[in-house]
Amino acid sequence: MKYLQKLGKALMLPVSVMPICALLMGIGYLLCPAAMQGGDISGVGASIGYFLIKAGGALIDHIALLFAIGVGLGMSEKNDGIGALAGLVAWLMITTLLNVNTVKTLIPDVAEDSNRVLAFEKIENPFIGILSGIIGSICFNRFHKTKLPDWLAFFSGKRAVAIFAGLFSVVVSFALLLIWPLIFSGLVVVGKGIEQMGPAGAGLYAFLNRLLIPFGLHHALNNVFWFDTIGLGDLSHFWAGHITGDPGVTWSLGMYMSGFFPCMMFGVPAAALAMIHSAKPERRKAAIGILLSSAICSFVCGVTEPFEFSFMFLSPVLYGIYALMYGLMTVLTVITGFRAGFCFSAGLTDLIFSASLPAAAKTWLILPLGALSFALFFGVFRLAINKWNLKTPGREDEETVSLQENVQVTEHTGGKYAAMAQTIIRGLGGADNITSIDNCITRLRLEIKDMGKVDESIIRSSGAAGVIRPGKNAMQVVIGTTVQFVADEMKNMAGKAAAGIMPAAENTGGEKEAAYFPGSHPKVTITDLIFDTPDHPENGIHAPAAGELISMEEIPDPVFSQGVLGECAGIMPDNGKVYAPVSGTVSTVIDTGHAVSLTGNGEEILVHAGLDTVKMNGEGFRVYVKEGEAVSQGQLIMEMDPELIRKRGFSPMIIVARVGKTEN
Repeated sequence: MKYLQKLGKALMLPVSVMPICALLMGIGYLLCPAAMQGGDISGVGASIGYFLIKAGGALIDHIALLFAIGVGLGMSEKNDGIGALAGLVAWLMITTLLNVNTVKTLIPDVAEDSNRVLAFEKIENPFIGILSGIIGSICFNRFHKTKLPDWLAFFSGKRAVAIFAGLFSVVVSFALLLIWPLIFSGLVVVGKGIEQMGPAGAGLYAFLNRLLIPFGLHHALNNVFWFDTIGLGDLSHFWAGHITGDPGVTWSLGMYMSGFFPCMMFGVPAAALAMIHSAKPERRKAAIGILLSSAICSFVCGVTEPFEFSFMFLSPVLYGIYALMYGLMTVLTVITGFRAGFCFSAGLTDLIFSASLPAAAKTWLILPLGALSFALFFGVFRLAINKWNLKTPGREDEETVSLQENVQVTEHTGGKYAAMAQTIIRGLGGADNITSIDNCITRLRLEIKDMGKVDESIIRSSGAAGVIRPGKNAMQVVIGTTVQFVADEMKNMAGKAAAGIMPAAENTGGEKEAAYFPGSHPKVTITDLIFDTPDHPENGIHAPAAGELISMEEIPDPVFSQGVLGECAGIMPDNGKVYAPVSGTVSTVIDTGHAVSLTGNGEEILVHAGLDTVKMNGEGFRVYVKEGEAVSQGQLIMEMDPELIRKRGFSPMIIVARVGKTEN
C-alpha cells in the first residue's frame, strides 16, 4: 500500500503539467475554430490559435512519456534526475522492442490475430509509461552506488543506472511479449464492460474513482478511462479536438469527465456548508477555517483532497455516501447531455477552457445541474450528519482537541510554515521518531518509528486539516495546496536533528521550567532593545515584556536555542502582559492565542508566549490584535496567565524570533 501511495504521489508531477495544456488549447480553439470545424486556417489570430493548439497537444499526445519520466523521478531516492533518465531509457527500449512491426517480425503468427495486433499497436500507452518509470526508479535505488572493477570504473555509480535500466528493460520486454496481450485483453474487458453500460457505467466509474482515493488507487482506474491505454482515452481524445463518432471514439466523448463538474464545483461547497451548519457552536469558527478554503479550492480548480480528508476517516459511512452521490450525479449529467472536459480537474478554470472544444456540449447546463448538486449534497449531508450523529469537522468527541483554523497564507509566510512544521514534528514525537518525510499535492506522507509517541491533537493544533493512519507505520497529515512549503521546513529541521545540530527529541514543558533559576539573568523592560537592526539603525527590536532576559543558547527548547527559526531571545516575564517589540503590521495571529507574528523593520518577528503552550488550546491567553492591523512598538498585543501556564506544566517564557527578511 505504501508503495502504491508513493506511486500516486509520483504521478502528480506529470499530471501537474496538464493545466498548461488546457490553457493553451482552450485559447487556441477560441482563436482557431477551423482546427476543429475544418476549413482553411488563415489570418494572424487563427495562426496563433493553431500554434497554441499544437503546443498543448505536444504534451497531451505524449502523456505516457511524461509518466515514464515523472515516475522515474518521483520514485527515486531524493528525487534524483538520474531516475528520470533511466525511466526514459526503459520507455524507449520497451516501446521499440514491442513495436507491432518488430513483434510481427519476431512472431509472424501475431499478424493473424487482430486482438494481439491491437495490443502491440497500443504499446505506447500510460501503463507502459508508468512501468518504465518504475523500472528506472528501481534501478536507481538499487544501483546508483554500484562500484565496478577499475577497468569499468567510468561506468560506476550513477552512470551504471541507465545501463542496468536498459538490461532490465530487455528482460521485461521479453516477458511482455508473452503476457502483454493477456493484460491488454483484461483491461479491455473491464473498460468495455463499463463502456457498454452507458450512463450507468460512467456513474459506476465516478463512484469507484472517489471510493479509491483514500488508498491512492484511483490513478490506475483513471488511466483506463482518461488516457488511450486500451482504446478509450476520454481525456486525450477530448483535448485532441475529436468528437463522438470520430475514428476510435465509440462512446459519448466526455462522459467520464463531465459528471465531476457539478460535484466538485457545487456539491463539495454544499457539503462543506452542511458540515459548518452541523458543527457545534463553540467549534463552528474552527470548522469554517478548514472547510471554507477547501470549498473554494474545489470550486475554482477541482482540488478536493483537503475537503475529503477532513472527514473520510472521521466518518467512513458519510464518505461512502459522498462517493455514491458522485455516481448518481454523473449518471444524470451524462443523460442530460452536458459535456465538458478537464486537463487538471473539474473546477471552474477547466470548465471555461474546455467550453470551446468541439466535444463540449450544453455547458450552460452546469447551472441547473450545479443547483441540483448543491441541493442534493447539502440535504443528504445535513440529514445524515444529524440523524446518525456522524463525526465531521467541528463535531468530534469532547476529548478531542478542538480544530484550529488553517494558517492563512500571505506573501511573508516563511515563519508560518516553520512554526507549523515545528508543531507537527513535536506531535509526531520528535524528529528522531520520523523515518521519512514526503508529500503529494495536499498531504504530508510520513513514516513513523513508534506510533505510540504520536499526539494527533498537537498535530491538528498546527492548523492541519486532518490526520490519517493508512498503515502500521505510515501517517498522512492533510495540509492543503501549501504542503510543499511545510514539507521543506520539516525536512530542514529533521536534517538538522540528524546532523546533531539540534536534539532530535524534546522535553516536556515542566522539565524546561525546572532549568530556570530566577534572578540569574539581567532585567529588561519594554523600552530596552534586545536586538539591533542594521538595515534600520533608528529602530531596534525591543523586549516584548518586562522580566529577565534569556540568551538564545539558554532557551530550553532546541527549535529556538539552535536557531531553527532564526535568531532568538527569551524573556521570563514579571507578569502576563505582552507588547509589540517593533512597530509594524500583524501578519499572523495563531488561533490558540499563544503566538503573534509581526512584520516591521524589514523583517518578520515571531512573539511566542510560553513553551509548548500550544497544548493549552487557547486557555489562559487573550489576544488584542488581528491580522493586517498596524501596531506601534510598546502596544499591548496579548495577555497570558503565567500561573495557569505553570500549573499546566509549561513554562511562561516569552520568545522573540527573527524568522526572516521581508520585502520593503
